[in-house]
Amino acid sequence: MNIRNKQRVPLYAGADGRELKRVLASSYIGSMIEYYDFVLYAAASGLIFNKLFFADLPPAAATLAAFATLAVGFVVRPVGAVIFGYFGDRLGRKSVLVITMSMMGAATALMGLLPTQEQIGVFAPVLLILLRVVQGLSVGGEWGGAALMAFEHAHPKRRGFAASFATAGQPSGALVAGVVLAIFALMPDDQFLSWGWRVPFALSGVLVIFGVWIRLRVSESPLFLEEKDRQSRSVEKPKAPIIEVLRQPRTLVLSFVALLAPFLSFTLSGAFGITYGATHGLSTSNVLFVSSAGSLVAIFAELGFAALSDNIGRRPVMIGGVVVGVASVYPFFALLQTGSTSGALLAFSLINGLAIGATFGPLAAFMGERFQTSSRFTGLSLGYQIAATLGGGFGPLIFTALIVNNTSDVTPIVWVVAGVSVLSVIALALSTDNEVEAPTAVTTGPAVTTDPAVIEPVE
Repeated sequence: MNIRNKQRVPLYAGADGRELKRVLASSYIGSMIEYYDFVLYAAASGLIFNKLFFADLPPAAATLAAFATLAVGFVVRPVGAVIFGYFGDRLGRKSVLVITMSMMGAATALMGLLPTQEQIGVFAPVLLILLRVVQGLSVGGEWGGAALMAFEHAHPKRRGFAASFATAGQPSGALVAGVVLAIFALMPDDQFLSWGWRVPFALSGVLVIFGVWIRLRVSESPLFLEEKDRQSRSVEKPKAPIIEVLRQPRTLVLSFVALLAPFLSFTLSGAFGITYGATHGLSTSNVLFVSSAGSLVAIFAELGFAALSDNIGRRPVMIGGVVVGVASVYPFFALLQTGSTSGALLAFSLINGLAIGATFGPLAAFMGERFQTSSRFTGLSLGYQIAATLGGGFGPLIFTALIVNNTSDVTPIVWVVAGVSVLSVIALALSTDNEVEAPTAVTTGPAVTTDPAVIEPVE
């Protein structure tokens, strides 16, 4: 038996951690379902939609057109952040999350019922884009609300780990979407393109019913309730959340610039990486399976790096992830160019485990610490979604255009990622935290043990 000192810091704020467990489950499962829908579209855009909704275009142009519809969903995400951020900061985090999930599920399920261009002509891509807009608006408010519910329920010293459950829901959704789509991609091509691809989209309706039920069972954020009480007793009329955010332009600009490089890594491991692997010798099902394996790595990496950020700070962990992201670009493409399943598995595991894990893990708490409670939903969501639009939405388009004449020469992509990464590192270094205390309506849970030594057996 060894003796060691162990500082006990509870994960929750309050005397009982059961409610936080429900909140974390709600944030994780809700985010997973939401991103199942969103990533399903991203994966299908370069593998399916280019063939069914833009069949009259040459292959390269069809892929660009499909990625353009992917970008449309990202373009409207900041609009969704402002709209749902307003209601989240004024009416509550919980109600907004139920609305955004219902919107996303309905849009995705309807995509599975859409007729193709061959059946109704130009109306097919138009309807696809309209449903994509609904997806983008809902995601604009989804992630911020899910992250804040966990962030604002948790103990101040454990917010990185708690808030990362919402972020970890993203690769979890990507994992489920990739596996489900890969299973159906094992069908003969004619059957898969005829009806097989529609089933994963239709399943969204079932998942959303479960997700809404989970979210209806959790309590509202205690920090939000405390802020509402303060506003009710104040003689001053509260300003619109977007006005509060725009009055601190430095905070908003540094926030989204800091996230640009992480979203480029997300793009490489997502829609663009999947399409690139499929054009370099990997079958559709294989590349979807290996990208799903990479998402599994990202889940645990994000939780681990988020916990590390609670001990050493958000920015050092995230800066390390950005640097690793730059160093991973060449190996990522080199491994995909081998056309081997093992090489692709290593490529997706590398970028998801290190670059994405270290940046997206602490990301939710990093953003939550930038803004005041009264405008946190709006500020966090808007900064995140602007970065998502620029890095994630336009990333596949930019990368595709850079190598359209020579898909083997990825040097231009490396330079773009390196340049953006320098900007993100500078923004992270210049960012400052907003002190976010625990709610005064509750205690901080069990006492923190700092001395004497806690004697525990160590195996």
